[in-house]
Amino acid sequence: MVLTFEELRKVKDSLPHGSMERIADELHMDEQTVRNYFGSDHFSHDSFVGAHYESGVHGGYVKLDDERIYQTAIKLIEKLE
Repeated sequence: MVLTFEELRKVKDSLPHGSMERIADELHMDEQTVRNYFGSDHFSHDSFVGAHYESGVHGGYVKLDDERIYQTAIKLIEKLE
């Protein structure tokens, strides 16, 4: 899946407080991995995020190798609506 960084940040910004921890718990991964997926760059936890960033318009492009975090975030947002 490929989307703009701006689109990915919109998803992140739509999440309720505590969602990073909730997503990490649900997917059995480190919370920092989830944060890195949405654009953080603290890789000291040796956490591969499955997202590759390229510069360009609208903040650049993001190629998601692993969509589990994205899909879980979308489900959380849908529950709010």
